[in-house]
Amino acid sequence: MIVLDIASVVLLAAGALFVVSGGVGLLRFPDFYTRVHAAGITDSAGAGLILLGLLLRTPSWETGVRLLVIMLFLALTGPTASYVLAFAARRDGVPIWREGDPRR
Repeated sequence: MIVLDIASVVLLAAGALFVVSGGVGLLRFPDFYTRVHAAGITDSAGAGLILLGLLLRTPSWETGVRLLVIMLFLALTGPTASYVLAFAARRDGVPIWREGDPRR
């Protein structure tokens, strides 16, 4: 049982680290596209790791099934939302940041 607890703590900590790094990316990256990339990648990975860590601590199989359904939903909708946001921004003419751009 202690092995599952250690694995759960490691997964939860790794997921939290991914989510925090995504938040830092949102604050530090220079343009919309890199911010969407940071949020999309790290939030999908972070949420997946957190849900896996919670899955190891579930008291019943019903809760485990619910966590798996949530993971599937997030795996499908997170990248799709990031793509749609970036596609719409590109279509509407949101400029890409270039090195030396004074708007930073």
